[in-house]
Amino acid sequence: MRIIAIGDIHGGLKGLVQLLNKLEVRDEDELIFMGDYVDGWSESAQVVQFLIELSKKIKCIFIRGNHDVWCEDWLKTGEVNMTWYIHGGMETMASYDGFSEEEKEVHIAFFKNLKLYHLDEQNRLFLHAGFTSMHGVEKEVHKPTLYFDRTLWELALAIDNNLDTKSHFYPNRLKHYNEIYIGHTPTTNFNVEIPMNAVNIWNVDTGAAFKGRISGMDIETKQYLQSDPVYSLYPNEKGRNKV
Repeated sequence: MRIIAIGDIHGGLKGLVQLLNKLEVRDEDELIFMGDYVDGWSESAQVVQFLIELSKKIKCIFIRGNHDVWCEDWLKTGEVNMTWYIHGGMETMASYDGFSEEEKEVHIAFFKNLKLYHLDEQNRLFLHAGFTSMHGVEKEVHKPTLYFDRTLWELALAIDNNLDTKSHFYPNRLKHYNEIYIGHTPTTNFNVEIPMNAVNIWNVDTGAAFKGRISGMDIETKQYLQSDPVYSLYPNEKGRNKV
């Protein structure tokens, strides 16, 4: 059995299908999706539908991303958050054309059931963004931090690798878990096209919403596979590459 962490998808169904084919996913595998299923490319609603069907055949764990929260709010209320709208929401709204109210209700249930984080038996933590509590995710006071925070990743990148984990100066946030897997902050922001590692954190968001790929990493071996650059699969679209 493999446990595979899959990075942000952002409406790129073609990239997701391509990645899963490359991974040659087997019935006994476990897939942990790191959030942000929607917003960017033109098939957000189709990604959600695909994941719902996939979860009937393969064990899937779905983490909540900030874009998923925005989409859920719109589906439930019809109100458009303008921050969401300009960061992929417009494309997501269009992708729901032709979906019935009953189908949308199924998607609302999907979003409602997304996990804020997943902690496995090997004390490996999976969440979309990060956390700020020095006592760990369970003690996070403001729950949206778990799908918005970027300071955890910034902290990991800034740490002196010579600092001993037993040092009083070593951040308590990083001592709670053997490994931490995140998405949310594209590695392409740092001119890196593959999953990145800093201290005990692995970032598997490789910029699919922009010019990057969707990545899937075997968390035991750290081997990974990737889709083609997602923008190349949607040649007539800009995704979130607005500028």
